[in-house]
Amino acid sequence: MKKSFITNLIIVLGLNLSIKPFFIFAVDRQVQNIVGTQEYGVYFGLLSFSFLFNVILDFGITSFNNRNIAQNTHLLSKHFSRMIILKLTLAVIYLLVCTTVGLAAGYDVRRMKLLLILCFMQFLISFIAYLRSNISGMHLFKTDSVLSAMDRMIAIAACAPFLWFHFFANPIDIMDFVYIQLLAYGLTASIAFIIVVRKAGFIKFEWNRTFSLTILKQSFPFALLAMIMSFYNRVDGFLLERLVHDNGAQDGIYAQAFRLLDATNMIAVLAAGLLLPMFARMLKFNEPVESMVTGAYTLLFAAAVVIAGSCYFYSGEIMKMLYKNDVQETSIIFSILMCCFMGSATQYVFGTLLTANGNLKYMNIIAASGMFFNIVLNFIMIPRFHAIGAACVSLATQLLVPAIQIMVIQRVFKFKTLGKLFLTLGMFAAGVVLLGYFVHRLPLDWRISFILMVGASGILAFAVGLLNIKTLLGMLKKG
Repeated sequence: MKKSFITNLIIVLGLNLSIKPFFIFAVDRQVQNIVGTQEYGVYFGLLSFSFLFNVILDFGITSFNNRNIAQNTHLLSKHFSRMIILKLTLAVIYLLVCTTVGLAAGYDVRRMKLLLILCFMQFLISFIAYLRSNISGMHLFKTDSVLSAMDRMIAIAACAPFLWFHFFANPIDIMDFVYIQLLAYGLTASIAFIIVVRKAGFIKFEWNRTFSLTILKQSFPFALLAMIMSFYNRVDGFLLERLVHDNGAQDGIYAQAFRLLDATNMIAVLAAGLLLPMFARMLKFNEPVESMVTGAYTLLFAAAVVIAGSCYFYSGEIMKMLYKNDVQETSIIFSILMCCFMGSATQYVFGTLLTANGNLKYMNIIAASGMFFNIVLNFIMIPRFHAIGAACVSLATQLLVPAIQIMVIQRVFKFKTLGKLFLTLGMFAAGVVLLGYFVHRLPLDWRISFILMVGASGILAFAVGLLNIKTLLGMLKKG
């Protein structure tokens, strides 16, 4: 299992760390620089709104299905045809809810049009995630890895005539950007659907009320968890748009700072996508998971510390390199938000383990506490401190939630090595901070000192025993 995780993580990260960051920085960032902070801020606020209710699209089916197919592969052909009809029914309900809430919130015609398109885009994203859950549940990780980056590859190709080849007289606007993404998700969903149909065999679409109610009942804890987590992970963008009346300016600034965190978070998201079916299968057969958990967490958290520390010390330089407008305020927000990655990395390992073990009651209580904490603080902080306040609340939430998860993990699994691991990780984090403090003050070009800090942090990881070449090679060689 360790070999499988490391090998597939390399494949997933290789594809996604080449394609998705290119999209984020060469396409998404450039679009914001072209359309402006306010225009992009409106888009970002509505995109955040569309995330709030996307649990209705899925209702926990994807997480439930990933775990279920990993443990019972033979159920794919039986469940797939009925699941498709259920997903379409949920999509109609989601669209009605978003439309109703959007009208109640007072959105004008232009915003409602954009919101409806983004809602359909959310349906396609959810549909792709469900299809991929079948593929990863069958342990077809390489196929899943390609699909995970395919939508961005298509979007990059479609944006190229606007951004680099200048085939059109007018520059790209936000609606062009939205339609391109819609096309990319639609093509990816079609390809993923064909792959799953071939694996599932004969498909006869049918609505089965008993089956649907059973699946919804079984997946309800997953749905509740997804809804709560989407609220405290995405509500900041929506609340900025509603509580600060500046035509999207603060949303646009926040989006600039959030972009790199969004890019780095995908490392943990992709790792969690690999870990969930592995944990589920190991737990089903009563295999010990502590070594797998600590190994995966060590790799992810060490990377998170280096990324967060480097971005904190070089926030001003990085933001000045990437953006044209509001650089000073963006750099402050960016330095705060990047520290959230350490909490995200922790959540995606320990939260995935609790999910795989079926401890959804614990997960929902923890997530609900985090949501309540996040929303209350945002209502206090955003009117006073705007985007900086939202960033501080996000960091506080991302530190609180994983801390509680770790306590629950220890209570449920009684791991023996976590104490020593956290001590080592703490020493490593302190060392990275010291390295950053001194290296940042060297009389060197910031790019050179940035690389020097990252390289020195990597050496430190080996020095304190977090990483071991023989161990990593052993994981790859073991069958």
